[in-house]
Amino acid sequence: MKNLLKITIAFLMLLSLDTYAQESIISSIKYADLEKYIALAKQNYPRRKAFDQGVQKAKAELPITKLSYLDIFNGSYFYRPEKKSVLDPINPYNVNGFQFGINVNLGTFLQKPFTAKKAKAELKIAEAQAEEYDLALVVEVKKRYYAYIQSINQLKIYTESVQDNKNTADNLKYRFAKGETTMDNYNQSRINFTNAQTSQIQAEVALLTAKDALEEMIGMKLADVK
Repeated sequence: MKNLLKITIAFLMLLSLDTYAQESIISSIKYADLEKYIALAKQNYPRRKAFDQGVQKAKAELPITKLSYLDIFNGSYFYRPEKKSVLDPINPYNVNGFQFGINVNLGTFLQKPFTAKKAKAELKIAEAQAEEYDLALVVEVKKRYYAYIQSINQLKIYTESVQDNKNTADNLKYRFAKGETTMDNYNQSRINFTNAQTSQIQAEVALLTAKDALEEMIGMKLADVK
């Protein structure tokens, strides 16, 4: 009898291990789909777009900085009609007609190299921040995808549990009606069935939540991803 009990326990342990292996989510992961989701998140997620705009803004500042070198020079002109007499006949540079001049702002001239370096540094910072966020984005998409796959598998387990507990409850109900089992066993089977149903509902909510979280990240419905 003891040997039979040991064999039965060993068989149940092997059966449990086999069931666990079948319920592993690793085989459910589709890496091709995951890569699609990562690409869509980089394309559609609003915060990712904000980092892209930051890089584009920093790039746009570079040509503006180069053109700002013209701010160093200030042009001016003076016009005196031909028929007017000159103010100072002795000064040969004080003549009638147009007179042009160019002024150089020395302070601005000295600042320009540093302004250009600052613009280049800000571009590098923006690019580094975008790259850093890309890494975080990939991790977050994977995290949400794995949670979604986990929820699918958990729902399968709880759905099977509901069916198993229902079968058990129906069987004990039949046996109780025939007087082959106790009221306690029958009531316990009903409690187990109710608990299994509750777990199934919670698993369904978890699946919907995980699905919404992933769709938020990729910017579209999973059903629309091709």
